[in-house]
Amino acid sequence: MDSPVPAASPSITLDDVRGAHKMLSGVARITAMEGSRHLSSLVGAPVHLKCENLQRTGSFKIRGAYVRIAGLGPEERAAGVVAASAGNHAQGVALAASLLGVRSTVFMPVGAPLPKVAATRDYGAEVRLHGAVVDETLRAAMEYAERTGAVFIHPFDHPDIIAGQGTVGLEILEQCPEVGTIVVGIGGGGLAAGLAVAVKALRPDVKIIGVQAVGAAAYPPSLAVGRPVALGTVATMADGIMVGRPGDIPFALVRDLVDEVVTVTEDQLSSALLLCLERAKLVVEPAGASPVAALLAAPEALRGPVVAVLSGGNVDPLLMQRILRHGMSAAGRYLSLRLRLTDRPGALATLLGVLSVVDANVLDVSHVRTDPRLGLTEAEVEVHLETKGPEHCVAVGEALENAGYTVIR
Repeated sequence: MDSPVPAASPSITLDDVRGAHKMLSGVARITAMEGSRHLSSLVGAPVHLKCENLQRTGSFKIRGAYVRIAGLGPEERAAGVVAASAGNHAQGVALAASLLGVRSTVFMPVGAPLPKVAATRDYGAEVRLHGAVVDETLRAAMEYAERTGAVFIHPFDHPDIIAGQGTVGLEILEQCPEVGTIVVGIGGGGLAAGLAVAVKALRPDVKIIGVQAVGAAAYPPSLAVGRPVALGTVATMADGIMVGRPGDIPFALVRDLVDEVVTVTEDQLSSALLLCLERAKLVVEPAGASPVAALLAAPEALRGPVVAVLSGGNVDPLLMQRILRHGMSAAGRYLSLRLRLTDRPGALATLLGVLSVVDANVLDVSHVRTDPRLGLTEAEVEVHLETKGPEHCVAVGEALENAGYTVIR
C-alpha cells in the first residue's frame, strides 16, 4: 500500500550531517577522489570518481550504520541489532556493531553470494539465511526484532542513516570545491538524500543527478505523483540499487533537493563497469558503476567539474565474469555467431582460417553434427569471438559473407 505524502521538511539538517562526520572520524575512511581523463574527454570538463568502493566493507554503508547504532541508548544496545540485506548493508551493520560492542544478527537471502555471506560473518554478525528474495528476508528480520527486542537497522529510511551517508557530500565539497555536478546512484534513496542535504546547504548551485536502473526505477513514477509508489517487479544486475519502493524520509529529500533522476540500461551498466575496471583500474559493482553509466549515456548534458560517486565494490566473482562478458558484447568487443557449413574434413579449419585472417580471436567453438534440424551433410558451428570494437564486428561479418558463409545468428 502506498504511503501518504511525506512531510515537506524531514528533520535532517546540515548540522546533523556535520555531527555524523565528526562521529565517523577514525571510523570511516575519507575515500579517494580519482580523476578520469577518458570520462573528462567525453564530458568536455574534469570528471572525478569518488571511490566509496574503497571504503571499509567495500561501500558507503558503514557511514550510516555506524551513526545509527552509535545513537542507540544503553538498553537498546544491550538488546542487540538486526538487519536484512543481500550484501552491502549487511557488512556495514556487522562491522559497525562490532566496533561499538553491540551484538548483531543479519538476515540474508538464501541465494546471497557466498563471499558476501562470509564477509558479513567475518565482521562479527550472526548470519541467518532466509527467503528467496530480499522482501522475504526483510519480513523475517522485522519479525525477529519484534520477538527479541533487537533494534531493526533500516538500510535507508532513518534520519541517522541518512545523516551518516550525507558525509560523502561533505567530503566531495572538501576534495573538489569547484564541483558543478554530482552524479549518484539511487536505490531506497539514503545516500542521495543525505548527500543532497549537505551539498545543497553549502552549495545550492551544484546540480545533483540521481541514477536508477531501468528495471528498478521506483523514483520517477513516485516523483510524478508526489509520494512513494511501489513497483510491481524489480529486475537488474545492480542489486545495490534494486529497491522496489523509495523510503518515506529519503523520498521527501530527493524530491526537494535532487535536481534530476535518470535511468540506465543493463548494457550501459555493463559497459560502465568494464570502463571502471580497464581505464580506472577500479573494481566496482553494478550499482556503484551506475553514475558512470549515466555519464556515458549523456556526457554532453553535464556541467563540470563532475563527480561520480562509486558507491560500492562488492561484486561476486561469478557475477563479475558474466557482467564483463556482457559489457564486452555491449561495447562491440565480444561476438557470438552461429553458422551452418558442409560437414566434410577440413571445413572447420577453413572457417577458423577466415576468422584468423580478419584477426578475430576465437574464445570458444561448439561443433554440432547430430541435430535433427541439420541435413545429412550439414554441421552447425557456434563461435564466440573477442573483437576490437563495433567496426571490427562488421568486418568479421563481411569476411564470412565474402567467404560464402551464412550467419544464422
